[in-house]
Amino acid sequence: SMSAQDCTLDIGGKNTETIVSIFQLNEQQIVTMEALRAELKIEVKSIEDDIRKLFDGHPQSTSAELIVLADKYKILQQKMEDTVKAADKKLLSTFNERQYQRYLVLCDEALRNPIRIIPVVSSTNIAPE
Repeated sequence: SMSAQDCTLDIGGKNTETIVSIFQLNEQQIVTMEALRAELKIEVKSIEDDIRKLFDGHPQSTSAELIVLADKYKILQQKMEDTVKAADKKLLSTFNERQYQRYLVLCDEALRNPIRIIPVVSSTNIAPE
C-alpha cells in the first residue's frame, strides 16, 4: 500500500521565512529553528559523505553486490529521513496549540502524515492567578 509521506517542515531547506510567517514563530522559536538548521546541516552533510563513499567504494560488478549496495543505501536514506524528522519534531514541540493546529491543517491539505506531538500550552491561554 502507498503510505502517505511524512509532513515535514523542511527547516533545513531554503524557505525558512515561509515557516516563520505561516506559523508566526516568536523570537525564541526562530532562535531554536536557526540552531536546529545549523545542526541539521552538519548531520546531513555527514550522511551525504557516507553515501558518496558508499557509491565510490562499493563493488558493483555482480547483482549480489548491487543488492548489498542498495540495502546499505536504503539504510543511509532512512537515517537521512530520521535526522530531518527529528529536527522538525524539536521545532514542532515548541509550537503552541494554534501553531500546531495550523500545521495539522496544512498536512491534511497536502495529504501528508503529521508528526505527532503534544503542543505547548501557551501562558496566554491560562487565566491569571
